[in-house]
Amino acid sequence: MNQAVVAEKPAAKRKPKETGVPDNKKYLHPVMEKNYGDWKYHDRPRPGVLHHVAHSGDEIWTVRAGTARQMDVHTIRRLCKIADDYADSHVRFTIRSNIEFMVSDESKVAPLIAELESNGFPVGGTGNSVTMIAHTQGYLHCDIPGTDASGVVKALMDELYDEFRREEMPNRVHLSTSCCEINCGGQADIAIIVQHTKPPVINHDLVANVCERPTVVARCPVAAIRPAMVNGKPSLEIDESKCMCCGACYPPCPPMQINDPEYSKLAIWVGGKNSNARGKPTFMKMVASGLPNNAPRWPEVAAAVKNILSVYKNDARPWERLADWVDRIGWPRFFEKTGLPFTKYLIDDWRGSRANLNASTHIRF
Repeated sequence: MNQAVVAEKPAAKRKPKETGVPDNKKYLHPVMEKNYGDWKYHDRPRPGVLHHVAHSGDEIWTVRAGTARQMDVHTIRRLCKIADDYADSHVRFTIRSNIEFMVSDESKVAPLIAELESNGFPVGGTGNSVTMIAHTQGYLHCDIPGTDASGVVKALMDELYDEFRREEMPNRVHLSTSCCEINCGGQADIAIIVQHTKPPVINHDLVANVCERPTVVARCPVAAIRPAMVNGKPSLEIDESKCMCCGACYPPCPPMQINDPEYSKLAIWVGGKNSNARGKPTFMKMVASGLPNNAPRWPEVAAAVKNILSVYKNDARPWERLADWVDRIGWPRFFEKTGLPFTKYLIDDWRGSRANLNASTHIRF
């Protein structure tokens, strides 16, 4: 009787392993897993296609297509269906939001490319091309953006569509877009970054009910915010002589509104590089500022970026990254060739930079 009513004991739950990222081997294409770390050489049969040959004689082709960073489930399902129908059901995403399909049969490459491009996914982004733009979250997730990075990326890549599909640049060109001055987009050959030009406008009636004032004071990187009593209510005040208009105070305190349709602008920075290939890593320098935040197509930003790319493409030597090209011709010639107006606020050569920029494995001083 007792044995009949006793329920089966549930299986013990597996404990999570806090040991870093999951093992990626089980997600690899079988040919890639078999020859992991044992490749003989690779080449690019055409833009957007990588061909790897292993010492064992195995071959694998990788087809890279451009996608949006933030996709709806229907688009993801369409990409998965293309992988099932035309590839070997193996895909991966790159850090620049491209999707790569792996196939072990060369005859599958051309039909895969045709299907991708017929569905609006351009094949390219390899070699000396303009890469897909790395960007920050924008309005979809972030609480601080002065513009929508995703929208700027869409508008700009529409203009640079052919440069993504071809390999006609002197070297690869990385682009990034950041929707605020915190610059989550990171270093890039050309970067578009929001610049707020006025300190936040404070709604003093809401501060006491919405914000934790000590948190807001601590958030300011230049100690420009302090507690204050305004109209008999606890609030905050800003020392505008210190404020650098970064916007870091806005997320913990939305009543400190810094986004403004007139005073939130866009700036263009050039010459950033993370790698040690052929030269040391470099920081970007601002070359254009005060461009209007003109949604939804941002034509002024697109025109400036296309102008810089055109001059670089025509004037740089083979394999020169944009920073290397600028180092060779100098900043005065850069502004002459691009026709961009120069002001004293653009190029930074502060005295401490010699030690601060010592970031290379090539030279130490």
